[in-house]
Amino acid sequence: MIATAARSGPALAPEHAPGATIEALREQAVACQRCDLYRHATQLVFGEGHPSARIVLVGEQPGDREDLSGHPFVGPAGRLLDACLEEAGVDRGQCYVTNAVKHFKFEPRGKRRIHAKPNAGEIQRCAWWLGAELDVLRPQLVVALGATALYSLLGRGAGVTKDRGRIIETGAYPVLVTIHPSFLLRTIDRPGAGNDRVGFVRDLAQIRRFGAAP
Repeated sequence: MIATAARSGPALAPEHAPGATIEALREQAVACQRCDLYRHATQLVFGEGHPSARIVLVGEQPGDREDLSGHPFVGPAGRLLDACLEEAGVDRGQCYVTNAVKHFKFEPRGKRRIHAKPNAGEIQRCAWWLGAELDVLRPQLVVALGATALYSLLGRGAGVTKDRGRIIETGAYPVLVTIHPSFLLRTIDRPGAGNDRVGFVRDLAQIRRFGAAP
């Protein structure tokens, strides 16, 4: 289903980072101090993928594995995303994968670092970089994986619960709304978990209309 929405998200603000390539943006972002998350994260985790990707997948933020490796979606949620993309007939290698927030936000618990959700201010400040990535790539489809990504792209006018599975036209590029794969990890032992995964794969299968098929 295709709906229409205004370009109102933080990532679509009129201010853009300078630089004509993703690599140039990544080099600039390494020194980013637009919010305080850089103080405790190991490193910035910028987007990665095909340099002329027509599909951009946007998640929430790096997790523990991503923070240590410097690469997006390489932890458990990333492996699950890879498996679901394969089931959906989508080649991740033809996509660009990034996050709404580029530094890992966490709460220390003993030796563990527990994921903490970014707040609106942190999302808004980091959306400067997401907007710049999208300006460079000019994708044919952006996939919002979860509520943080959706807020960064479309603001508060859209919601995962009400818009999941829909493709929302923004005037710049369409946005496919779906869940974050970490949701499937959190609910794997609950009744209906299998149906949740089937639904996620069904959402991702819509990507094939815009490219990135094997």
